[in-house]
Amino acid sequence: MARFSTRLALLGSAAALTAGALVHAQPAAAASDYQWVALGDSYTAGVIRAAGDTFEVPRDGCERTDRSYPQVIERDLYGLFELTNVSCGAATIESVADMPQYPIGQHLPPISEDPDYPFPPVPPQTEAVGPDTDVITVGVGGNSLGFAEFLTTCAQLGGEADGADTPCKDALGAGVPAKLTAVQGEYDEMLAALHERAPQAKILAVGYPTIIPQDAATCSYGDLTQFGTVTQGDLNWLRQDVLEPLNTAIANSAGAHEAADFVDLYTISQGHSVCDDAKWVEGFVTAPDQLSFVHPNALGHRAAADRVEEAMLNTIG
Repeated sequence: MARFSTRLALLGSAAALTAGALVHAQPAAAASDYQWVALGDSYTAGVIRAAGDTFEVPRDGCERTDRSYPQVIERDLYGLFELTNVSCGAATIESVADMPQYPIGQHLPPISEDPDYPFPPVPPQTEAVGPDTDVITVGVGGNSLGFAEFLTTCAQLGGEADGADTPCKDALGAGVPAKLTAVQGEYDEMLAALHERAPQAKILAVGYPTIIPQDAATCSYGDLTQFGTVTQGDLNWLRQDVLEPLNTAIANSAGAHEAADFVDLYTISQGHSVCDDAKWVEGFVTAPDQLSFVHPNALGHRAAADRVEEAMLNTIG
């Protein structure tokens, strides 16, 4: 209740929209009180159809969707924060910090062809940040760690093993600690760069939600709406040794920077994994014709919006 009371106090008579509402018209806006820049990868941008419709015209290939959490928060707090959303599907920490990115849109041959591909490069996301920025949200790190490649390899090896044992852990496990160390180092540098560009801004480092349940035995082997042919043993390994340590690395990096706070999405999303009935993250596919490749759906983005929104209000309260 405290969060909603705070929101109402800040917004006065401005009404917060319901979870599923999509706004196509707003009243004329007064100047926003605070400047907010949203940075990140596909877990911020939305990307999949289950997270809404893309709205960029013309498309830049980043696939930001209208039910992703930055867009949900913008509607919730309409007029309080002016949003600049430069998050982009497939972004790495380098894409945020200092490297141009070549977006891929929906071009994933041989699965799908994007008629607008190739897209021009987009600049490093930090270029959207400046001295007048008040709040920065950033959700990134999974692509730098190579999580998508882990999933692809684990599905391939799990299929070859007929669902038995931990073939992916056996093949890739030894290299994970070094990858995590590298990710935290890159994250530290990114936060330092953001603080240099926006010395007065509060940086909210947004972690990743629960993707794999605590008991991988609840996942169905071979089910593409879950993790396909990834073995249960490898799912437990991915949760314990890859995803949870990734969140820890992000939290540790944020904790080492006075200007940054960590926003935990993992705890609030327990019970809403890919393998749960009330899922907030889709599996490899949402439907036979909808590739989702393990990304949050609109419910997951709504939940993320609530948590990030609370943290944003706390920065100005």
